Amino acid sequence: MHLNISKRLFIIVLFISFYQFTFAQNTEIEKNRPNLGSNDQTQNREAVDDSVKVSIFDLSVLNPYFNFKKKVYNKVGLNFDFDYNSLYMGSNSKMGEPMAAGGVFRFYGAWELIGRRSNNTGTFIFKLEHRHKYTTIPVIDLSMNMGNLGIFGVTFNNNRFRTTHLYWKQKLVKGRLILLAGFFDATDFFDIYALGSPWAHFNNLNFTTGLSATALPGDAYLGLTAGAWLTDHIYAIAGFGDQNSDPTLIFRGFETFTKYEFFKHAEIGYTSAKEYVFLDNIHLSIWHRDNNRELGTGWGWGMVFSATKYINKKWLPFFKASYTEKGESLLEAAVSTGIGYQPKPDGHQFGIGFSWGRPNADTFGQKLEDQYVIESFYRIQLSKRIAFTPGLMYIIKPAMNPMQNSIFLGSMRARFTL
Repeated sequence: MHLNISKRLFIIVLFISFYQFTFAQNTEIEKNRPNLGSNDQTQNREAVDDSVKVSIFDLSVLNPYFNFKKKVYNKVGLNFDFDYNSLYMGSNSKMGEPMAAGGVFRFYGAWELIGRRSNNTGTFIFKLEHRHKYTTIPVIDLSMNMGNLGIFGVTFNNNRFRTTHLYWKQKLVKGRLILLAGFFDATDFFDIYALGSPWAHFNNLNFTTGLSATALPGDAYLGLTAGAWLTDHIYAIAGFGDQNSDPTLIFRGFETFTKYEFFKHAEIGYTSAKEYVFLDNIHLSIWHRDNNRELGTGWGWGMVFSATKYINKKWLPFFKASYTEKGESLLEAAVSTGIGYQPKPDGHQFGIGFSWGRPNADTFGQKLEDQYVIESFYRIQLSKRIAFTPGLMYIIKPAMNPMQNSIFLGSMRARFTL
């Protein structure tokens, strides 16, 4: 009975899609309208990768392949990519494992099936991955292993084969409204932030979505989300999804959805221009999560404030603050600030940030000392499709490490995309 409810929701979204299609063919196209969502949302990530203009080497030998991809898109509306990501992190930690490394292979794409060449497209979006460790522990476990309350390399786990995206995205009202239904990453549509990609920017979750002070669900849950441009400068996003969804057993989400143990979120934001929605952005995000009997976690709520400013097409200072009530997040409150610098648009990038965090006493059953983090990275575009990102991190007062007052880490991340 309850299973039919979730199926009906998908049918409703598909009905709207086909209804809109009848009007889409004669709609005047509004060019350069950005996709609401993070810069790691599949279509946005493809656009970011395609926009790279500054690199050390030009691998023109791959041009026939990319020309083939363009022909496929022009003929059938399918845009697809492969990438491989690798991350190594080493430290001077005297507790637990001092280093970890791992890799992620991804095949992802967006297939425009309805309303092509209009702003009211209906798109099937997919992302299949294989996440694996190289070392004793995966990178995602390194932080807690050394007694630091946080997460490094949040996407570098040991899930093996998984389905991260499998959803329908429908644009309506000349692209001003989007509806999503299916399996997707909640962080693609929550706390939109220019330097928040674990594939391209900071490694520490304290500088990405929610700042470790948000009880985020897994990054592939069954849900519904809607986003809208309320004006040319103001946008809103809201959605909910099943906390029990498992990307390694993707269709089990249809069963767990009817337990009604949801993560819910809403965001209101302002940007100076639509094309700068990631870069010139101020927003407030709020969230709530239900009790989760399967995971044994309690309810909670919180909020995130974020502000970034794009200056002279080079500088990107940011300020973020997050607070949670219960929810069993790692941190109860956190503040992060820093700056990104790109000498030329769409090229190499430097970033540095400082973060303060107060451990969540409700999660750990005791009051722990505040933690501080400094992290920097420099992404080097060897070619338009190959990037290396060395990084440094300094942790002050790791809350669960009685052996050290500070820990120093170095990292190297590589990404190759086709």
